Parts: sequence; structure tokens; C-alpha cells
Amino acid sequence: MTVNTDSAMTLGSLDLSNAPLALGGNVFGWTSDRADSFAVLDGFVGGGGVLIDTADSYSAWVPGHSGGESETMIGEWLAARGRRDDVLIATKVSQHPEFTGLAAANVRAAAEASLRRLGVDTIDLYYAHFDHGDPIEETAEAFSALVDDGLVREIAISNLTAERIDAWMAVADAEGLHEPVALQPHYNLMERTFEGDLRDAATRHGLGVLPYWGLAKGFLTGKYREADGAVDSPRASQALAYLDDRGRRVLSALDRVAIEHEADVAAVALAWLKAQPTVVAPIASARNAAQLETLLASMRLELNPSDLQALTEASAL
Repeated sequence: MTVNTDSAMTLGSLDLSNAPLALGGNVFGWTSDRADSFAVLDGFVGGGGVLIDTADSYSAWVPGHSGGESETMIGEWLAARGRRDDVLIATKVSQHPEFTGLAAANVRAAAEASLRRLGVDTIDLYYAHFDHGDPIEETAEAFSALVDDGLVREIAISNLTAERIDAWMAVADAEGLHEPVALQPHYNLMERTFEGDLRDAATRHGLGVLPYWGLAKGFLTGKYREADGAVDSPRASQALAYLDDRGRRVLSALDRVAIEHEADVAAVALAWLKAQPTVVAPIASARNAAQLETLLASMRLELNPSDLQALTEASAL
């Protein structure tokens, strides 16, 4: 394993140069109970991690849940451990059942609700999660006002089209608003459509990219290799959807690179993602402390050009 010595990578005022990985919080309060969630958060920070990524809607899709479970769990951990100054907290608005969309009043109310659940005064990175067709001028102004009022440090965008990103940035420039600094798209070795218009938009506007589902819903951990294999998580069936000729080709390439670097397959997949243009830090989640070690290893793993080329070619459509 070689050490990554790349220059500093920032998202506005947020510095991730020593921790190019975001911990996905979607599992907290869902497939990870309090004990496992606390163990993962402890291990992440103890291992040098900084950015914790969640959303106000996690995990509203679970029967009996209402949304906000992940934020609440993170807030309880922050209160119990006193680690607020050691971490950066990213969360999102638009999908919570009580705070749907990106209209100005909703953005404000959702941010205030997230702050209460997290038990913090400021959200470090606040995302527009999904586009609901609200006027982009209204949304851009609402997010900028949160920065002016000290409720948010930096603004970010997730699942918006390149055209809507361009429109947001044009409004921010024309009105002198705070601009988004980050983009969170669906991107990994198996999902590479980001490499078109969205990456061009990120480059055009200087947006640092933090891809979600960096391990393709678990497929790129390498544990789903047989269609009739054991299914041990709610997302296993989604991971198995990648098990075709291309998926097997990618796993084979990952295996070869992993052996060369004496690394886990998942660490190699995240290291490839980390090395892509515009990417600042992949996002990946761990249900327990045992799964976390591989994620942390990806922060220190640097692939050589031939490794990157082999993986890129293996995952080509």
C-alpha cells in the first residue's frame, strides 16, 4: 500500500486534505443500532475521518420510521462524546416527509429541524438533496440566507441536472449570493454517467465532488459474486443486480489490483473513485466497526496510473 500525498482538497472553507472520505450516515438508526452506530462513529474519527454525511430523510423509507433517525443518532453521539469540533457535519433537505421540496420556507424550516436533531448550532455542508421543480432563484436565495444567518457554513447540491446547476450559479453570481461549493452525484465504477455533463458542470463551477454509493450498494466490496449467494443486508438484492459480465470483469480487475497492493477490494474501488477528476472524497457507509477498517484504508491508498487505467477499462460500458 502506498500513501496518498496529493495536495489539499477543500470545499470552500472545509478542508478534507487529510481525510478524503465521507462517512455515509444512512445506516444509523436503521441497519445500525445505537451501539453499532456509536462504534462506527468512534472508529471513523479515531481513524482520521472528518466528514459525516447524512440527510433529514434518513431513514423515512423504513416502516415505523418518520425521517430524521440518522441525524438524531449522530446528535446523540455528538452529545455523548463531545466531538463537535473534531468533525464536519453534512446533511440535506427536500425529501423528509414533513419538509418536501426546495421552496424557501421549507428550506429554512428543514434546516432548523436538522439543527435540533443534530444538537448543533451550524451545519457545515448543507445540500439541496433532490430537485422538486421549485424556482431556482428562490432556492438559491434561501440557501444563501442560511449562510448569512450562521445556520450553514457551506452550500452544496446533490441530484440536480447540469442545467439546473448552471442556473443556480448564474443566480448566485447575478445576485451576489453565497455559491454552492460541492456536488454529490451517484458515481462509482459501475455507475459512470457522471463523467458527462455533470462532471463538466462541476469543473466549470469549481465544485468539489463527493460521490454517493461509492461501493455500488455493496457490490464493489466483492462479497456478492454468485447470483444465489447469501443475502445478508437490505441492499444485497440491489448489489446483485450488477452481477453480469461487466460486473464480473470489474471484480476481476479489482481482485488483481487488491492483491498487488495487499488491500481489500472495497478500498481499491474507493481509491479509484478518489483519484477521478473533480472528486474530493467518496462517500461510503459501514454498518459496524468491522466494515469500517476497509473504508479508512481507502484514504491512505494511492493507485498507480496502470491500476487506474485497468479499472477504468474494465468498467467501460
